[in-house]
Formats: sequence, structure tokens, C-alpha cells
Amino acid sequence: MNEDSTGDGPSAPGSQWYDAEAGPLVRPYAMTGGRTKPGPSNVRFDLIALVVVDDDPPGPADEALLGPEHRSLLTLCRAETQSVAELAADADLPVGVVRVLLGDLLESGFVRVSRPVPPAQLPDERILREVIDGLRAL
Repeated sequence: MNEDSTGDGPSAPGSQWYDAEAGPLVRPYAMTGGRTKPGPSNVRFDLIALVVVDDDPPGPADEALLGPEHRSLLTLCRAETQSVAELAADADLPVGVVRVLLGDLLESGFVRVSRPVPPAQLPDERILREVIDGLRAL
């Protein structure tokens, strides 16, 4: 029979994985309302996409309606422009959850997202090497 962490008696099945020090546990699906995709527009947030707070965001009254995780992401973005991967790490949230929350913030007008440059539009490595060689020759 399972004992709870206080030793006072039996505990619920599976609760031996958590103790009083773990604090409240909120499942990722609860943070996103069960959603797995960021909004109806199906925006795809690459890990290296940069997120910045919009220059003209909705007012503080609208921000008060956001959940704590949304506000946490906004706070991180206000400090500096961050990538989706950095936001997930700094907020200690799974990347999938951060993508859904960012989709909410994007649709509400709180943030802007700059997409990474597609590899086809990046300069050719040969040209960059020639520039470096030319600079070294100076």
C-alpha cells in the first residue's frame, strides 16, 4: 500500500512521484486550454523566430485579462528581443506551450514576430569567404 509523503496513510495512485516541496502542478494542456496549435491562423513559430513587444500594444486593461503565463512571456519580451527557444527556456515552459501562448499574444496584438531568413536568401558561403580573405589582405 502506498504511503503519502507525510506518512499519515495511503495516498492516491501515482502521487508518490510528487511531494509537498514540488508545489502546485499545472499541466501544459491546462495552460493552453487543451490547444496544441497557435491560433486559427496556424502560425508556425520557428525556434529561432524573434519575438518583440509590439510598439502599440493593447492597453493595460487588456493585459490584465491575460493568464499568468502570457504575462510572463510579455515581461521577458519587454526586457529584450528573444527567440522562441529562449522564451521557452527562460519561462521554464515546454516549447509547444510557448508557441500556443505566443499565438494568443500575436493575435491580440501584444507581440510581433520576425521570421528567420530562409537559407535560400542567405549569402553564398564562397562570397563570405572571399570577403573575409579580402579583409585579411588589408
